[in-house]
Amino acid sequence: MSSPATVPAPAVHPIRLTSPHLRRIIGEPPGPITGFLANLVLRWVAGLSRNTRERLTRFIGGLAYTLGIRRRVALENLALAMPERTEAERHAIVRGTYITMARAVLEALADRDRMPPDWEQEEVVGREAWLALQAHLATGKGALLVTAHFGNWEILGEVLIHRGVPLNALVRPLKGALNMRIAENRVRAGAGLIYPRGAVQETVDAISRGESVYMLLDQAIPSKGVFVPFFGKLASTTPAMAVAAQRTGVPAWVVMGVRDGPRMRVHIEGPIPPPPPEEGKDPITEHTALVTAGLERIIRQYPDQWLWLHRRWKFTPPAPGV
Repeated sequence: MSSPATVPAPAVHPIRLTSPHLRRIIGEPPGPITGFLANLVLRWVAGLSRNTRERLTRFIGGLAYTLGIRRRVALENLALAMPERTEAERHAIVRGTYITMARAVLEALADRDRMPPDWEQEEVVGREAWLALQAHLATGKGALLVTAHFGNWEILGEVLIHRGVPLNALVRPLKGALNMRIAENRVRAGAGLIYPRGAVQETVDAISRGESVYMLLDQAIPSKGVFVPFFGKLASTTPAMAVAAQRTGVPAWVVMGVRDGPRMRVHIEGPIPPPPPEEGKDPITEHTALVTAGLERIIRQYPDQWLWLHRRWKFTPPAPGV
């Protein structure tokens, strides 16, 4: 596991595109009238300058907090996960969450000033982990990169691509003009897209080609999930990362983009290899738990940058023996 020491900013590399068959967009576009009106708004947002976008971010985030959109859910999650925080601290964290989410959406739609300012000069936090990732990629195999709905996971992926890491993002087919525009920007940035149907095999194939796979591991799933500790409570989590690690033999790295206003610094932990078999323990669950713990460590340091608006603990673990 890496130390938190920083490493000088990595070199900027020419973008290496992933496989053509993964650079396709699957989704349901809006109807003609809705799409026309929505695209007018989206084009306006896409053309905003960074400073204007940041002012709009704070306005939208503050408004959403004031209106209380899912505020109760966020506060309940925080009370469950961080009972040591005061009520005032929790409200401050939730307000920051709204600002973080507004910034993530507006930046994901942008056509100009898309990357965080001075991102090329930002040092990476986690020297050993970053060097280990570079050494692994130099072998010709891709890596499993795990992140969360934290900071701006869309722009973080783009920063990694510019730093020489070919990426395929694990995604779902989405609906509507907003989601279709975000998907288009992912492909334009150089990412491939892996959809749920056949995702594990696509992941295995991509890694063998030297393409890394970028996935979110912080949302509750209703079925086929494994329950692992997250802030001290068992949370249903996709086993996709751990299954892919077992099939490919490659480790995982936790990668997060910590924001400071419009700026962003990459934090990385790893490598986190699949644990050896141990009697009475499921290796898929154990590996998922190790990586989830890495996500939690960074979220604990910067709680206002995570999506507390999602009901992370809404599914109950099965009774023992079931």
